[in-house]
Order: sequence, then C-alpha cells, then structure tokens
Amino acid sequence: MNRFFLTIILCFHVLFPNISFSQNENKKDYGEIHGNFEINMQTYAEDSLTGAEAVDDIIRTNAYANITYVKGNFSAGIRYEAYLNTMLGFDQRYNGQGIANRYVTYKTDEIEITAGNFYEQFGNGLILRTYEDKTLGTDNALDGFRIKYMPVKGIRITGLIGKQKLYWEYGPGIVRGTDAEISVNETFKKFEDKKTRIIIGGSFVSKYQKNLDPVYNFPENVGAFAGRINLSRNSFILASEYAYKINDPSSDNGNIFKDGNALLINTSWSKKGIGILANVLRLDNMSFRSDRAASINDLNINYLPAVAKTHTYAFAAMYPFATQPNGQVGGNVEIFYNMKRGSLLGGKYGMNISLNYSQVNSIKTEKIIVDPDAEIPDLDGYTSDFFAIGDELYFRDFNIEIHKKISKKLKFSAIYMYEDYNKLVIQGKYGTLHADIGILDFTYKFNSKNALRIENEILITGKEPSGEKQDYGDWYMFTLEYTSSPHWFFAVSDQYNYGNPDTQHRNHYYIISGGYTKGANRIQLGYGKQREGVTCVGGVCRNVPASNGFSLTVSTTF
Repeated sequence: MNRFFLTIILCFHVLFPNISFSQNENKKDYGEIHGNFEINMQTYAEDSLTGAEAVDDIIRTNAYANITYVKGNFSAGIRYEAYLNTMLGFDQRYNGQGIANRYVTYKTDEIEITAGNFYEQFGNGLILRTYEDKTLGTDNALDGFRIKYMPVKGIRITGLIGKQKLYWEYGPGIVRGTDAEISVNETFKKFEDKKTRIIIGGSFVSKYQKNLDPVYNFPENVGAFAGRINLSRNSFILASEYAYKINDPSSDNGNIFKDGNALLINTSWSKKGIGILANVLRLDNMSFRSDRAASINDLNINYLPAVAKTHTYAFAAMYPFATQPNGQVGGNVEIFYNMKRGSLLGGKYGMNISLNYSQVNSIKTEKIIVDPDAEIPDLDGYTSDFFAIGDELYFRDFNIEIHKKISKKLKFSAIYMYEDYNKLVIQGKYGTLHADIGILDFTYKFNSKNALRIENEILITGKEPSGEKQDYGDWYMFTLEYTSSPHWFFAVSDQYNYGNPDTQHRNHYYIISGGYTKGANRIQLGYGKQREGVTCVGGVCRNVPASNGFSLTVSTTF
C-alpha cells in the first residue's frame, strides 16, 4: 500500500516535471504540488560534568519530507521520514527510514472521504485526538478510512475507523468513532441573526482489542461518550464538554475495572483594554489507549489538555506540568489589562500587564476494601467524589507579566513567577519543590532591520528542612541575541547552575547559535551543552537527556 501512494505522487512529478500551477487559455491544469523538508542533526560528545553521553555513530539525524498533490476535489500526500539514527531524547524505535504517512482524499462541499493516514479531533479531544508533534516525538495517526458529511448547512457528521501508528508499525487495537455537530444559528433561520451563537456536539468512540490475558477477563470492546456545548454572545464565550468512558483496565490504572469521566469548562470575556480567561478540568481514570499495555506517549486515543499556562522562557518552563489522566482537578485564571497611553503607569506608549494563577490537586478518592473471602474480589479500585478536591497538591503557578515600550527603540518585558511542583507525581522522582523565577527581557532596535535582545533569568529553589537547596538548586541564565532582518540571526546563552548543592556540578550550559533565512528556506547551526530536563507541549511531555555537541537544522517549504 505504501508503494501505491508513493507511485501516485512520483508519477505526477515524472510525467509533468514542468507543471504550471496557473491555468489560462494555453495551459492545462495539471494540479499543484506542495511540500516541505526538514533535517535536524546533532553530534554527541561525552561530558562527565553534565552527564552528557557519547554515541557510537557520533552524529544522529531526524529528517522528514511532506509532499502533497492537489487537483480539483482530489488530493494525495506522503511523508518520508529518516531517523539515522534517532536523536537522543526521542524513542529509539523510530530508528530507520521509509514512508511514514500516506493518504488520498476526495472532497466536495458536501462530503469528504479519506483513505490512509489521517489526523482527527472530536470536540476538545477528551475521547479522540490524533495528531503529530515533532517536538515531542509523538505521532498517533489513524490508518484507515474517514468520512465527513454535511447534509445541510451547519450540520457536520464524521465517521472513522482505523489502527493507530506505533513508530513504524501499528498498534493491535481498532479504533471506531463518530461525531456530530450542529451550529444552531447556521441551521435554523429563526436563530440566524441572534447575537447568542450556539454550537452543540456529541461523540462516540470505541476500541477493540482481543483479550489474551490468562488471568483477567479484560473487556475487548471499550466505549467512550462525550457531549459539548459552546455559547458565545458579544465578547463572552463559554465552552464545555463532558466525557464518560466505560471500564477500561490498563497498565496506566493498575488494571482496575472502574469507569472514567472528564469535565472541561473554558470561558473568556473581554472588552477594550481588559480580558479574562478561565478554565476548569477534572479527570478521573481517563487514560484511553488502543493497547491496554501501552505506556508513556504510545497509542493515546484521546488528548487531555493542561490547565496550567504554557511558558516559553527557559526557567519558567523548567518544571512544566504534565496532565495526570488517572485523576486530577484544577483550574487556571488569567487577567489581561492594557494601561492607556498617557496614563500614570502607561506613559507615552502604554503598558500591558497580565496576572495568571493555576492550581491542580488530586481528586478525592476512597479505596475499596477487598474482602479476602470473596470469590471474586472487587476490581473497581476506588470511589471518588466528583465535587470534592483532593488534599495532595500537584502543581501551583502564580505569575505576573509586564510588557512596556519605553521609546521608539527600546522595549522590555518583566516576569515574576512562583511555582509549587510535585515532582514525585509528575516525573516520578524527588518530592514537592518550590521555585521563584524572575525574568527581564530588553529589546533595542538600532533601525528597522537590526535589533539586539538581552535576556536575564534567575530561578531560586526552596530549601529542605535540613537547609539544603531543593532539586538542583539555583540557576542564572543570560542570553544575547542579534537579528539583522530579514536574513541573519545570532545568539549566545549560558545557563549557570550556580546554586547546585553538589559543588562539583555547578555547571555552565552554554549555547552558541546562528542562522540564515531567505524566503521559505532556513538554516541554523549551533554548538553547546543541553541540560537534562523535561519538555512539554499542552500537558504532554518527554524527557530530554543531557547532550554536548553541534546541531544543524535545515528546512524549506515549497
């Protein structure tokens, strides 16, 4: 099947090497070919101080190319990937090369049919979201068939079936699902001009996996249901979704036969100069995989979003929160305020300020006591109170950000952040640690093309009762970045672990990098030391090992 899809694309390229993508009286429309390439290379040298390890092959590469052909209602595409060998920090089961993704799609205004690999999300993803993220090394695409149908304006129905990608193979389970959504204002004319906009949706997803366990009578078919409603009026938005999953014993929950559920509420309100965002998420036994024995980021059918704010600065993101599917309850509130120009604090150019607070706790549970004399012990594991909050703190983040333009050439950002981080729950090591983080970021524009950015960050951890610093202790980071638009950029940074309780490991993690961009082409070369840590995107995380060496990234789009 891989050869079939590759042949489709290559035939068009070979037969029509001089395709003209525009159509006029003298030229036929042969369609369009688009795509992108990206190559990431890293060398690895040993460094005993930082724990960086060498590899036998010295250089490792993650590379991929997407090629898409579109003509009228028809489109087809392939993605070729090469991991030679897989860079450290990514699952080594990626080692190898070949066609990792291929599909064909036929689409009209009323219907869309896809065969092959595809990505899909129902609602907020609580019971289904397949996606790819190269940063995380995640790709849980479905391979099968999907049909989308819009019988009337405002009503959308989706049905799908397939198996999930597992590196170069596919998982053992079969995923089936359907989703229906109705936009009330589009479908019914009497609501067409109403200020209040209403969208209602519902989903059902099931998985099938044969039970081969000699002890447990695992359910071979597991279903999950979800309902959602989105309301908006003027500047107010309320979106909510509730999901329910029948008993799904797996390695994630210790093979208990308890049902799972999830509730997500997002709301926002804004008017000129001020805005408020808030969300709440409660999860109880909501791991949902197409293989009950899978772990880490493998074969997740659903996506459970993080309620904590996503930070981009290095130290603010040093201790990122990873969503806990077995049970958590928490929320996030953020307030934005723009101080007017000419006001006392706004000054000549105004000032933007934001306050953010997020907290996640355990859920309130009560363990079921198993009767040792019972013929069949209770396998539900525990009961939980839906409206109660557990006593154990998983994560807390309070931060304030100020962004201000001082003059036509100078602007700055200032951030303070306080964080409580239950590293034992989130990463499985240490305990709960506390951190205070401060960031100052200045940008000076010499002219319309040249700018210099200076970034200072500091992270101070709390102390143990013994007086010793927690985790790796205190850090300081300095970054100097010069940009010459639209082509050149250079940067130098150093993360210094000056407060490490182990004085032999008060290391510098420096990185020197530079790059050139022209149109859709970009090349970046760097050298330095990467500290060990965790990187997260939307509550999904992967471990990053310490490394020491050169890195090269080349990308282009056409």
